[in-house]
Amino acid sequence: MAGKGKARAFFGRLPVVHQLRQSIGLQRGMLVAGLVITALFILCAIFAPYIAPYWFNQLRGPDGLFGSQQPPSPEHLLGTTVGGYDVLSRAIWGAQTALLVIIIAVLLSVFAGVALGLISGYIGGWLDRVLVVISDAIYAFPTLLLAIVAAIAISGGQSGLWGGLLAAGISITVVFIPQYLRVVRAEVVRIKSEAFVEAALVMGASTWRIMFRHVFRNSTRTLPLIMTLNASEAVLTLAALGFLGFGIEPTSAAEWGYDLRKSMSDVTSGIWWTAIPPGVAMLIAVLGVTLVGESLNDLADPRLRARRRAGGTAADAVAASQPAAREEMGEVI
Repeated sequence: MAGKGKARAFFGRLPVVHQLRQSIGLQRGMLVAGLVITALFILCAIFAPYIAPYWFNQLRGPDGLFGSQQPPSPEHLLGTTVGGYDVLSRAIWGAQTALLVIIIAVLLSVFAGVALGLISGYIGGWLDRVLVVISDAIYAFPTLLLAIVAAIAISGGQSGLWGGLLAAGISITVVFIPQYLRVVRAEVVRIKSEAFVEAALVMGASTWRIMFRHVFRNSTRTLPLIMTLNASEAVLTLAALGFLGFGIEPTSAAEWGYDLRKSMSDVTSGIWWTAIPPGVAMLIAVLGVTLVGESLNDLADPRLRARRRAGGTAADAVAASQPAAREEMGEVI
């Protein structure tokens, strides 16, 4: 029984699960809707080879070539593109490409940003000032412009699957690193003056042990929130690269931005089925991740969470925010 209780307590402290238990009303509805949409997006990406009726670059079936710009039919539920690809299959396979760029960009930026934030906030001094100045300079660069430069530098603008993913992932990583650095650095500066850190210093713990054993654990609570918000931006950046012609070749992977670019001329000709599916797929993916991120953002603020629990009145919100704030401090310690 004790083991089950510990497992239940551990499961309840997991990111998103803990926030789901805290949420109520409309806030919980938004979070649940975002989780369901995001889960469908991930499942669609993982099981794309089994869900899609055709391969993403397949042009021929048992009866011969699919044909260009064919209207929806029992063989092609959403028609075919100007290049002769099945629209539904391309939309489903595009989820896999989007998920891969999210994983590459977010994981790289998290590892680099958290490490630099820990070092900058805990060590301080001239190193802190240099890292902050560099992060501010990088943060001033537009994400899309940097993505275009990276795509040209890595693959000459047009690339295969991994070249295009790395071009988008590296450019997004460079822009996202300052966000993680700033957040982690601010938390580290606050936490390193806490009593438990001073106690570890008195007991003779090394600098690296304190940074990664005590400070790191309590300074990364907001990372799930930032990761979800950055994930949607990663999808849009990849789509923008493909729309501008700097993305992944259609024979290497399916990408929503590229398909939208090729369907622009179809829309003026009255061919709607080539543009709507990739646009709707992109909208659903970004919507699901954004709903999760915005819900986590509300739940990260004790005042917003307390206001919903108190019924929305200002006086009750102030009174309820005090135990909510103590709850947040308890989680840090």
